[in-house]
Amino acid sequence: MGSVVADIAGAQAQVLTAAQTSIWARCSIAAIEDLDAALWKKRNLARAWCMRRTMFLLPSSELAIFARGTARRSEYNLRWALEHVASRQQLERLLDNVLGVLDRPRSRTDISRLLKAQGYKLKLKAGGGWGDSRTVPWVEVGSASLSVGFLLHVIAAQNVICSGPNVGNESTFVRADKWLPQWKDIPQESAEEELLSRYLKAFGPTTLTDFALWMGLYVRDARVLWSRLAEKMTRVDVEGWEAHVLWSDLPELERAAIDVPVVRLLPNFDTFLLGHKSHGSIVDAGNMRKVYRAQGWVSPVVLVNGRAEGVWSYERGKNDLEVRAVSFSRFSDRVKSMIREEASMLGGFLGIPNVRTVVS
Repeated sequence: MGSVVADIAGAQAQVLTAAQTSIWARCSIAAIEDLDAALWKKRNLARAWCMRRTMFLLPSSELAIFARGTARRSEYNLRWALEHVASRQQLERLLDNVLGVLDRPRSRTDISRLLKAQGYKLKLKAGGGWGDSRTVPWVEVGSASLSVGFLLHVIAAQNVICSGPNVGNESTFVRADKWLPQWKDIPQESAEEELLSRYLKAFGPTTLTDFALWMGLYVRDARVLWSRLAEKMTRVDVEGWEAHVLWSDLPELERAAIDVPVVRLLPNFDTFLLGHKSHGSIVDAGNMRKVYRAQGWVSPVVLVNGRAEGVWSYERGKNDLEVRAVSFSRFSDRVKSMIREEASMLGGFLGIPNVRTVVS
């Protein structure tokens, strides 16, 4: 399981069930409870912010590659904070105090309560995140105020934190070195080079612009990392599109072929759909907006031989699961049969015995 998550350079996990389904689509996992156990009991998987400052599921033993490898993105937040507070010393003291209470899983409410006990002034303001209008705690730092959530992103420029189990409806956060038994730190430069190599293996052929977008970096910063591996890359032509792959991956890519249909039900925000700036290799232009929708929403897709040939959804009850797949043109009878097989296996993964599949 961990090797699969590493091979795909993490499973995007803003929506945890989507990340779990991403992993299920790629390896044989008996039940969703196995992933829950790996994440919260065995802790050999970790959920943490990394690329694009987005949550991903990652192997705990390799979390440092992804967290340290994306520290440049967090440095943008650190620089912004330093520009808006009166004193660097005040900010660093606040960050140290936040980090100090993360020796165990803490919610934003816990963190704000503990900071208040240390003498910080707090106030509630809007800013619960993407699509969230809730009020959240902000901490006063001199004449400025910063949200507790933003402070967690600023901390990531220098330290590594990850998710703990939810407390009610609230997320918790904890220092990686206090939470993960397999935690192993590495220097930032080594992490950046290894992360670029992982990206190229997972998404090549690809370009510098693609990599910058995937990382959430300015192209000028991504170019610094890209140049370090230049000697290990080669240019390739993909139907008139110039891109790069690792030299070591070229023989396998040249031999690659699909002999029989391969059908997968990929969830919303699946990492396969988010590795490149252009999505023409995944879905044709006429159906692009059915997959890549407004406000950054990415639909679940029916993937046939590496291309999105439709979208799908499901509704679940206690003992029933209904999966609906809608084609962009027309599924062949063989593909329809394989969609039903996938839906049946999804039911087994979710622990739901009765599965009904509607394909249109």
